[in-house]
Amino acid sequence: MGIKGLQWFVTNICPDACRVVDLRQMAEKHHINHPNGPPVIVVDAMCCVKYWYTPESWVCGGQWLEYLVNLENFIKAFMAAGIKLVFYFDGVVEDKKRDKWIERRLQNNKEIATIFQFIKTHRKQPERGNITIPSALPTFTRYALKLLGQKTVCTLQEADFEVAAYGLQHNCMGILGQDSDYLIYDTCPYFSIEKLRLDRLVTVMYSREDLCHSLGLSLTHLPLFACLLGNDVVPENFLEDFWRKCLATSPHRNNSYSRRINTLLAVANYISKVPCSYDSLKHLEEMLPLGSDKTLLYKGVGSYLLPGQQSPWIPPSFTNCQMFCLQEQTDMCQDKEIFQVAKEQHIQSENYAIFSILSSGEIECSNSLEDECDTEIPGQALIYRPARQHIYSILLESGKGGAYPLVKEWFVYFGNPLQQPELIQPVQPFIPGGTPNLKTLWFAKGPDVEKQRYSTFLACFHLQEGMEELQALEAPVAAFCCLLAYLMMQVSSLSVEDLNAFLALVLCLKGKSAAQLECLQLAQVDSRAVHLGAVLIRGLTTLLMANSACGFPFKMDDLMPWKVFDGKLFQKKYQQSHRGCSSEELLEGNVENIDWDIQTGGEDFSVLLSKEHMCTDHPDDPTHYWKWMKMDKKKRYTFMKKFIKTSSVFQKWCWEGSHQKFIMSLEKSITECCETILQFRFGTVLFGAFYKNVFVKTTSLS
Repeated sequence: MGIKGLQWFVTNICPDACRVVDLRQMAEKHHINHPNGPPVIVVDAMCCVKYWYTPESWVCGGQWLEYLVNLENFIKAFMAAGIKLVFYFDGVVEDKKRDKWIERRLQNNKEIATIFQFIKTHRKQPERGNITIPSALPTFTRYALKLLGQKTVCTLQEADFEVAAYGLQHNCMGILGQDSDYLIYDTCPYFSIEKLRLDRLVTVMYSREDLCHSLGLSLTHLPLFACLLGNDVVPENFLEDFWRKCLATSPHRNNSYSRRINTLLAVANYISKVPCSYDSLKHLEEMLPLGSDKTLLYKGVGSYLLPGQQSPWIPPSFTNCQMFCLQEQTDMCQDKEIFQVAKEQHIQSENYAIFSILSSGEIECSNSLEDECDTEIPGQALIYRPARQHIYSILLESGKGGAYPLVKEWFVYFGNPLQQPELIQPVQPFIPGGTPNLKTLWFAKGPDVEKQRYSTFLACFHLQEGMEELQALEAPVAAFCCLLAYLMMQVSSLSVEDLNAFLALVLCLKGKSAAQLECLQLAQVDSRAVHLGAVLIRGLTTLLMANSACGFPFKMDDLMPWKVFDGKLFQKKYQQSHRGCSSEELLEGNVENIDWDIQTGGEDFSVLLSKEHMCTDHPDDPTHYWKWMKMDKKKRYTFMKKFIKTSSVFQKWCWEGSHQKFIMSLEKSITECCETILQFRFGTVLFGAFYKNVFVKTTSLS
C-alpha cells in the first residue's frame, strides 16, 4: 500500500532524494564488487504490470500476444546489460489489508461503471488515463514470465516485505517497483518503474539517506515515521489527534503545501526529538488512542524489520517472534505432504489459488470489466461458482456425515457489498465411482491415472463424457471448447452470433503475429463484447484452478489467453457475427484453407457440444443423454417421450428463455413437444465450426 503522500513528497519536495541513474553503469560497478554472479534486480511485479501493459487497446479483454512480446522485450533489455531479474507477485491478501482491499474494489466498481457508460455513449475506448488493466493480468503475467524463463515467486505474505528481504539477503543491485514502503525498509536501492526508460535503461533511484537528511531523521527513524503517518498496521483514524498536535507545534508549516504534506513534515519534526528507545515507543503508545491493541506501534515498526535486523524501538524478543516465521494455517488440510507440495507450487508460481484454499479456506477475485446494467449476463463470479464448488470438493476432505468445510469467497461482482465473505459449500462433481483423492491425482503415475486427472478436470465443468472428443483436439483448443461449452450451459442469453464470434476468434487467431494484431483497427467498440471478453478471460483462470487441483492434466501453458484470445480480434468477430456476415467473411476468406490441425473429427466434437447444450446439470446419470446425437430421428422421439415422462429435473434443465414456451407446449402432442425442445437445445449450436463446412447455418432459433 505504501505511505500516503510520501512518494509525491520525495518526487516534488525532496528532489535531492531522486537521482537519475544509468542501470548499465550501476550493473558494471555492482559486478566488480560482487563478482560471483550477475547483478540482480528484484522486481515487485504487482507495481509493474500497469507499466508493462502498453498495447493501445485495454478495454476489449486484453491484447495478450502483444503483451507477451512486450514482456519478452523488457527482459531482453536487462539481459543485454548483464542484469538478471527476479519477479515477485503478491500471493495473499493479508487480514490487515482486507478493509483497504474492499475499499479499492468498491471504488473500482464505480470506475468500471463509468467506463461502460463512456463506451455506450461514444462507442470507443476511454482515454488511457482512465485505464483499467485487463482482467486477470497479474495472474497470467506470472505464467508469461515463467514461459520466458524467468525466476518468478508468488509470496506467502506481504510482497513488499519478501521483495525487500530478498534484495537484502542476496546483495541485489536494487528493487524495481513503485511503492513508498521501499523507502522505509533498510534494504538495497529502490528504482522507479514509472520513470524507467527501457531503451536507455535509465531511471530514478530514490535515496533513503537523502530523504532522511531532508527530514532531519536517521534510517532507524523511518519505520516509526511510517507508522505515525498511518500504514497497514496503524490505521490513520487512530492518529488524527496526534497529527493536530504535531501541526500545532511544527516550525515547517507551509501554506502552499497540502495538509498531508504539512502533516508529514510535522510528524518528522516530532520524531526527530524523540530518543530512539523502547521506553520512548511505550510513551508514544500511551499517547495514542490505539484501541484494544496497545502493541500496534511495536507491530508496525516490527513489520519493517527484515530477517537479521533489530530496532532500538522494540525489544529483540518481540522482533524475533513477530515477522520472521509465517504462521501457516492448516485447518483445511491435515495431510502435511499435500500441504507442502501445494505451498512449494504456490511459491514457484506453478499452481493457481490452491494454497489459499488449503491453508486458510479463503479465496478472492478482484474486479472484472463487467457491465452492471447488462442483467442478461450474470457476474463472472456467479457463472463459474458451480465449477469452483466442484474444485473445492476435490481439494478438501469431507468430515463426518460427508460435510465439507465451507470456503470463504471474496469475489467482486455487482450487488455484492463485500461486507463479509460469502460462505460457499463444496459440491462433489458427478464421477462414476466417486472423486479420486488428492494423493492419487497429484502423486500417482500411469495411463489410468492420467485418464483420471483428465476426466476429473472435465467433471468440474460437467464435461466428463466428452473426454474422448476433447482429447482428440489440440490442448489449447480443447480447453477453449471446454470453457465455451460450460458458458453455454451457464449463460442462457448467449446467442448463435456470440458462439459464431467465439469460434471464429479461435480459428482466426492461430497463425497471427503480435504485429498483425497490433495493426488491427476497430471502427467502434461494443460494450457487450467487452463484457463477454472479460467473462471468458476469468473462465481461463477457473481452468487454471481446476487444472492445479486435478494434478495438471493440461500443461499450464496450454491454458494461457494468448493461445485463444485477442481483445480486438474478438470485437471484430463479434461485430461481424451480429451483422450477419457470411462464414467466408468471419473466417477472413479462408473457409477452405483453415489449418484443420486443430480438429480431428468435427462430427465427434459436435456430439460434445450438443450434449452439453442439452444438459445443464447432472442430478441424474448423464450418460444416456450423451448418446443423443448418435440416434436417428425416430429414436430421438422415443427417447424424448421417455425422458419427459420420467425426468423430475427437466424444467431445471431448460433455459430461462425457453422455459415458458416449453410449459405452453405441454398441451401439444408429445412429438410436437419434442420438436420444440429440439429447437432450443440443438438449433442454436454451430457444431460444424471444427469441421470442413465451418458453420452450420440454423434458422430454428426464433
